[in-house]
Amino acid sequence: MTDSCAKLRVAHSGGVARILIDNAERRNAFDFSMWRALPALLAALDAEEATRIVVLSGAPSLPFCSGADISEFSTVRATAEGGRAYEAANVEAFDALSRLGKPVVAAISGFCMGGGMGLAAACDLRIAAEGAVFGIPAGRLGVGYPPEAMRYVVSAVGAQTAMDLFFTALRIDAEEARAAGFVSRVLPEEGFDAAIDRIAAGIAANAPLTLRAAKAAIRRAAGLPHALSAQECERLAAACFDSADYAEGRNAFLEKREPRFRGG
Repeated sequence: MTDSCAKLRVAHSGGVARILIDNAERRNAFDFSMWRALPALLAALDAEEATRIVVLSGAPSLPFCSGADISEFSTVRATAEGGRAYEAANVEAFDALSRLGKPVVAAISGFCMGGGMGLAAACDLRIAAEGAVFGIPAGRLGVGYPPEAMRYVVSAVGAQTAMDLFFTALRIDAEEARAAGFVSRVLPEEGFDAAIDRIAAGIAANAPLTLRAAKAAIRRAAGLPHALSAQECERLAAACFDSADYAEGRNAFLEKREPRFRGG
């Protein structure tokens, strides 16, 4: 791990790994070292057998992500070459979220701006607190987004809403984000973290092979970035029927008890 992992803390609870964005000094902006560290962190969590779901959120009392660290615009991104390197790190982080075999949930409270929207868009499921605020202020900063990064936002909200967000640089609230299809649910701010924990724990209790196969098939059907091939999706679905978890699910249903899935 790199030193930046101090700003990307991981908390484990059962089969849930929560990545906490913790950069209070910059209102939870993502700096260059954080962008570079996220792919390795995600790869490590994907390799952990005990981890069944990943949740990305702000640390307690902090917003989800206020975007890229603007203080680096005059240093790391001062030139076209530096800007390209920075954007490449952004895309690698988005791609790492998208490629993760396990479900990834973005738990969004407070600000979700610019690069923060990109991070959330690369996740599988997005749930917002009532007071969450979304926006992409690139037009007011003179920042250009490459198509590799833009496709995540377009996949999440469609071309028209993406045009609106980028052209106007306006902010939208959580209900507007839900209406645009960017988030699936809007939950009360009070008890939001506890609600996310319950949702994540419920997902983690389900059959891991089924979750992996469902994620792959949905991404394939929706044409999302880094979707697996049809053959790979079929292989993952077939593995479910050959698994001990499939037998466990059937037996638990017949015995009227909660299933105990082991991921094999």
